[in-house]
Amino acid sequence: MTPQQKDALLQLADALPPADLEALMRFAEFLHSRAGAPLQGLAPVASAPPEPVEIPPPAEIPRPEEEKVVAAVKRLSQTYFMLDKKKMLGMTSDLVTQHVLHGREATAVIDELERAFAEQYRQLVQDGDG
Repeated sequence: MTPQQKDALLQLADALPPADLEALMRFAEFLHSRAGAPLQGLAPVASAPPEPVEIPPPAEIPRPEEEKVVAAVKRLSQTYFMLDKKKMLGMTSDLVTQHVLHGREATAVIDELERAFAEQYRQLVQDGDG
């Protein structure tokens, strides 16, 4: 490696956030090991502690006085935009089906949807899986 390449690599590495720098180091170790050469005199990269994930608060979208179930699902999806849509799909589709096919009252379904979204958000914050 030329001195210019070393300088460029160091400048790039210095500009990276800690998590990306760790990834760069692990990739360099991988490339080095792929070449079949042992790491002579180099300590393996120590894992940096994971950076805490800040989970944003729900958006403040008020519930209209008269709201249809599908509109409520859309509103709650926008309110709780940080939730995994795939996780919510099964639960929301079950409740929508209860309303559409089984005639369950819209207000009761929307109340349950709101509780379910709020519970999923509470769990997300508690687990810190943002």
